[in-house]
Amino acid sequence: MSEAGEFTEDAFLGGRLRLRQPKSGHRAGHDAMLLAASIPARPGDRVVDFGAGVGAAGLAVAARVGAVDLVLVEIDAALARLARGNADANAIAAEIIVLDVTSQASAFAAAGLVADSADVVLMNPPFNDGARHRASPDKARQIAHQAPAATLESWIGASRRILKSGGALTLIWRADGLAEVLAALDRGFGSLKVLPVHGNAAAPAIRVLVSAVKGGRAPTEIHAALVLNDESALPNKQVAELLAGKGVLPLAIP
Repeated sequence: MSEAGEFTEDAFLGGRLRLRQPKSGHRAGHDAMLLAASIPARPGDRVVDFGAGVGAAGLAVAARVGAVDLVLVEIDAALARLARGNADANAIAAEIIVLDVTSQASAFAAAGLVADSADVVLMNPPFNDGARHRASPDKARQIAHQAPAATLESWIGASRRILKSGGALTLIWRADGLAEVLAALDRGFGSLKVLPVHGNAAAPAIRVLVSAVKGGRAPTEIHAALVLNDESALPNKQVAELLAGKGVLPLAIP
């Protein structure tokens, strides 16, 4: 992990959330804040953030919702230490667990993540398959962005195990991998909601936000696309407000 001079402190949610993170490697940004704005959490919910990194998405949910029982799960011990510091610095109560999300159920249980115990799971899994994408030379970025094809199914399986019946899973993924997400959610999840994210109105979607309910039976909903930038390549008004912590995306509305 970087030396002290190789970190930055960055403001999110209009300055209400300040996060220390490495200057190089994977850094929290738009994806984490869009994910946080898609979480249907309520005060008192047990909210588990898989692959939390420095805690950006989970802490943003807690900052918006209030008193949630927040658990940040991260494989990298150094990032987990940063997440601990970020939670403390923002006066947000959080449990930090160093754990590989692909671990067996026994490892989850030993860490306190037992079956049927979570109300909400959110995740931004590594979404580049090493067989199809060139790996980054930066090891931290490589771990955050790149994983075998089975990773998504494993992460969704872990969320299915720890969620209560009726609990919600929300994730962000590559838009061209939507079929993989839907296939992985086919076992045990329903009531899907899909929100495409476009860099600009003229280009194909670059991300999808997907929510699902354990045991849900409602029809799948495809929401109107979120377009990040207007014709001048500036964040559009809705996106600017979301990044400032004002409002939520439709997936956050039960």
